[in-house]
Amino acid sequence: MSAPNCLRCLTRPSTAVLRHSIAVPNAVASWTASAPFSTTATAAAGPTKGARPTSQPKRMETGHIRSGRRVTISKSKHRKQAGARGKTPLPGERKAYRKKIQLSNSNALHVHWLSDLDAKHMLDAANVTKVMGLPDALVDQLRAVEAFKPKQTWGFFRKPSTLIRPETVDLVTRMQQAATDKQTLKLVLDGDKLTGKSILMLQAMSHAFFNEWIVIHIPEAQELTTAVTEYAPIPGTDPVQYMQQNYALKLIQNIRKANEKVLVRMATAYSHPEIPQQMPIGSSLMQLANSAKEPENAWTIFMALWKELTANTRGRVPILFALDGLSHIMKVSDYRSPAFELIHSHDLALVRLFTDCLGGNISLPYGGAILAATTRNNVQRSLSMELAIAQREAEQLGAEKPLRQAYIRGYDHRVEAAMRAAQVIKVKGINKLEARSLMEYWAASGVLRTTVDELSVSEKWMLSGNGVLGEMERASLLTMRI
Repeated sequence: MSAPNCLRCLTRPSTAVLRHSIAVPNAVASWTASAPFSTTATAAAGPTKGARPTSQPKRMETGHIRSGRRVTISKSKHRKQAGARGKTPLPGERKAYRKKIQLSNSNALHVHWLSDLDAKHMLDAANVTKVMGLPDALVDQLRAVEAFKPKQTWGFFRKPSTLIRPETVDLVTRMQQAATDKQTLKLVLDGDKLTGKSILMLQAMSHAFFNEWIVIHIPEAQELTTAVTEYAPIPGTDPVQYMQQNYALKLIQNIRKANEKVLVRMATAYSHPEIPQQMPIGSSLMQLANSAKEPENAWTIFMALWKELTANTRGRVPILFALDGLSHIMKVSDYRSPAFELIHSHDLALVRLFTDCLGGNISLPYGGAILAATTRNNVQRSLSMELAIAQREAEQLGAEKPLRQAYIRGYDHRVEAAMRAAQVIKVKGINKLEARSLMEYWAASGVLRTTVDELSVSEKWMLSGNGVLGEMERASLLTMRI
């Protein structure tokens, strides 16, 4: 029969005994000697001589064996106190620092022979291999449409400048011819990583701003397809399409800032009863763009603005619709439908608008260009896009077109339809003459601390993989990064 009380508890003294033992130290020895019984030899032995009672027991560690029995050893290590932490960044502060763009450096030297770019320079083949600066008014417009990238090396120099390449002259000449003929140029810039595709897009937008085109630019296509932007189904669409109101509001604001001089001169040709703020026919397009103040009506106002810009009426100008990161919209997106099925990127309304323009389903009455650049960073492989680009290149060269690989799944007919009417410019590395011109500009700015001669140019050109522009910057300007 088990005892109703714990046998070990019976050995504990009462409160009165403890009070007496504190007042009379000799009582501890008398109580220890009178312990009636114990279940273990260790407990029966009582406290050791010289032991002092403590209010809180120390952390004990078992497992050490000494003289044939298990003993306990106390840990005397104190926990190391953590050092003082700095101020926690505010919400969005890290992202703002990561996306910060610096376009000038007052510590860089002034290059006296640097001339500013204008509307005619990029059309002249004699200016190939020359480095030219961007005017301040143009820099403001390019910044408004987010043409500059955070990882580019603009902040090393006194003012933003760009190198005129043969691809620049080819691209701008095609754009000018399309505007003259009132045709729509559909063009894809393709090439290896860090070859300068985004810089070519910046030069194309510079040409459009110089000639007072309307410029619409989507700087990062992955923001439309990686499920980081709010979305909602558009009522009455079959199949269902989805609008992204917050991104549409941001895009309207960028269009308004960059194209203010042109929008003020253009008047509305239609009445738009779907817009809460009613505007009569003949109102300024700047007024229409300014009516977008909340995300709820942003997509409706954007479609009304697009309808006005593409109207076949007097006073309209060519349009440049550009997108960087074409690979991100040529796949299934990360968004989900109400049935929790993945949404194809072409079912997003803004992406669908761009792919319809690129595929030739939508034309621009007064001409213009639909420009896209592929990317090799952080993107899934699109077999249909790669096949379409290879086929367009073969058509331009008069070679035999490649076909689909047998027994391989993953081709998308919607992607192939969007790419069927596009032309392709293959962006490659720069030659040694262009590399020398670029290095001379770096040296004149005080950034490159070496003699620019044939040996140094050949060295940097070889280290960069035969003139890959981004690799040349890494090989020459890496020590300038903070």
